[in-house]
Amino acid sequence: MKLQLALDDIKFEDAIELVGKVHNFVDIVEIGSPFIIDCGMAPVKKIKELYPDLEVLADTKIMDAGEYEAELTYLAGADYCTVLGVTDTLTIKGCLEAAKKYNKKCFVDMICVKNVEERVAEIEAAGVDCIGVHTGVDLQAAGVTPLDDLKRIKGASKHSMISVAGGINVNTVETYMKAGADIVIVGGGINHAKDPVAAAKALYEKIHA
Repeated sequence: MKLQLALDDIKFEDAIELVGKVHNFVDIVEIGSPFIIDCGMAPVKKIKELYPDLEVLADTKIMDAGEYEAELTYLAGADYCTVLGVTDTLTIKGCLEAAKKYNKKCFVDMICVKNVEERVAEIEAAGVDCIGVHTGVDLQAAGVTPLDDLKRIKGASKHSMISVAGGINVNTVETYMKAGADIVIVGGGINHAKDPVAAAKALYEKIHA
C-alpha cells in the first residue's frame, strides 16, 4: 500500500519546500490539476530531478488526444498520469499506448462516472489496470466521501490497482485501508495540517504498518 501526497492549491516554491520536508514519508507526489494549470509540467520536472526515486503523478485529467497528452507527461518525468473515466474508451486506449511505450502507468479517474460497475468492466477489458476513486472538493463540501464508490469499484474490479481520494486524513485513513485501497491520496490532510511533517509521518506509518 502507498501514500500519495496531492499538491493542488499550492505555489511552486511552497511545493518544493514541502516535498523537501516530507519526501521520506510519502511514496507518490501528485502534481494536481490546479497546480498544473498554474505551472504546467515544471513541478513534475523539478520534483523528479530532486527526488528521482520518488514516484510522480501528473493529474492531467485527460479528456481527448489521449496518447499525445499522456506522452507529454511521461516526457516531463511523470510515472503516472490521469485520464477521465467519462471520456471515450478510445482516448483511454491512447493513454495506455503511451504508457506502454514509456513503461509508465495511467490511472483512470472515475469522478462523475454514473454506471460504475459497467464502466469498470469496460475499461478493464480495454487494458486498464489502474483506477482512481475520486470525490471532488465540491461534493466533499456537501458532505460526500469516496468510501461508497471505493467499495463499489473494488467489488467490480478484477485486477486493477485502486487509489482513493477525497478529504482523507490521519483520522479516517484506516477506513479506506480496510475497504481495500492500494493507494491512499491525501492533500489538505498533510499540506494544510499544523505540522505537515508529523501528519505525513503518521499517515505513512499507519499505511506501512
